[in-house]
Formats: sequence, structure tokens, C-alpha cells
Amino acid sequence: MPGVNGIEATRRIVRESPHIRILMVTMYEDDDSVFAAMRAGARGYILKDAEKEDLLRAIRAVGDGEAIFSPAIASRLLEYFSAPRPLVAPDAFPELTAREREILILIAQGKNNAEIANALVLSSRTVRNYVSNMYAKLQVADRAHAIIRAREAGLGYE
Repeated sequence: MPGVNGIEATRRIVRESPHIRILMVTMYEDDDSVFAAMRAGARGYILKDAEKEDLLRAIRAVGDGEAIFSPAIASRLLEYFSAPRPLVAPDAFPELTAREREILILIAQGKNNAEIANALVLSSRTVRNYVSNMYAKLQVADRAHAIIRAREAGLGYE
């Protein structure tokens, strides 16, 4: 898919046509990819090396409104959600303002700048400025690294 990845394509499709159900068929099985796909609106996640019968079953299940995951992904999801959650340290990221911390939490929840601007009733430019300042304070280069830092501190879990 030139110019856009599967996660962004899913996000756009679901935003424009929420009745469409998306099954991710991918070779990526890391937690970040799975959770990003789910946050984007995918209803299922199956690996490309799945058996033909499993793939057909997944397509039918998602088409019928079910959520479905390959067995390896389902096991990892269960493991992830059954693990104890880290407590948020009260002094996590003291260098951030309250608004920057709020935006960091929304970023860690998978929100893009436009969604954050809508939620906080701010302009996109203001959000972009907060995000840039936050990156500098956290000494991260991009959104992915900011998310990792936030999640390690226990932020962003809905």
C-alpha cells in the first residue's frame, strides 16, 4: 500500500465507513502492532502464515461481526491483559505541564493530533506545539518513543 500502512488505512476506512469490518492479515505479531490495529478499528488479527481454513474462518467471523485472533495472538492478548498493570508513579514526568501530560496520555491511547485537538477543544496547531515541546522534554524523537515512555510509566491504558 504505497504511502500508507495497514494501521492508517484501517483507521481511515473505519472513520469514513464504520460499517466496514476489517481483518488484519499481516506478518507482524508484536504487541504494538496488534494493539495499534485494534485501536485503529480492526475486528480481527491473523498472521499471513495461517492455514487456508483458519483464514476463511476468520474472514467469515469478522464479516459476521465477531472479533477473531490467530491462536498465537489470542494467547498473547490474554497474557497481556491478565498481567498486573504497573501503577502510575505520582511523579511520572514532572517536567511536563498538566496539559502536556494529558496530551501524552491521549497519544499513548493511540489518538492522533486531530483527535486530541477535538477532545481537548484546541487547534491542531496548538496540539502540534504541545507535542513538540513534550518530545523535547522527554528527549524522544517521535511519537512511537513517546508512547513507549508513557506506557512504561503506566500511562495511556484506557
